[in-house]
Amino acid sequence: MANEETAQDGRHLVVFRLGNEAYGIDVRTTREIFHLQGITHVPNAPEYVEGVINLRGKVVPVIDLRKRFGVEVTKATTDSRIVVVEYDGEDVGLIVDAVEEVLTVEADHVAAAPEVTEQEGTSLTQGFAQLDDQLVILVDMETVLGEKEEDSPPQARKAAA
Repeated sequence: MANEETAQDGRHLVVFRLGNEAYGIDVRTTREIFHLQGITHVPNAPEYVEGVINLRGKVVPVIDLRKRFGVEVTKATTDSRIVVVEYDGEDVGLIVDAVEEVLTVEADHVAAAPEVTEQEGTSLTQGFAQLDDQLVILVDMETVLGEKEEDSPPQARKAAA
């Protein structure tokens, strides 16, 4: 019974890498993970929107999370992946350096993001998962993919249509 409670109170995460840092997103929003494929660039899209892909007949915008998070951009490797997540009823692809694992983090190992991580009142992080040997940055998908900004991915989807 205790394990069931822990699973209910914990967070199920897909953990991926950007550079040397580990990031986590809720596994329930993750649709699929696959190798990089041909991306069609979209004119006048925000810098961090790489373009769109055809995913089984559906046009899906693809965001380079290195660019979105201000991490130094490097060439893709054989470990690079596109993680397709569902946000607000739409699929969005996220380019990451590598996907590491799916894990459950107990609620008492999750810490809120300090205010110092915010810029102009917004933060791309929800908090941090404290694991034995590392901190996993919990990505705030609402801020990363939300329509709060003019150059948000939903706006890029509309431009691609």
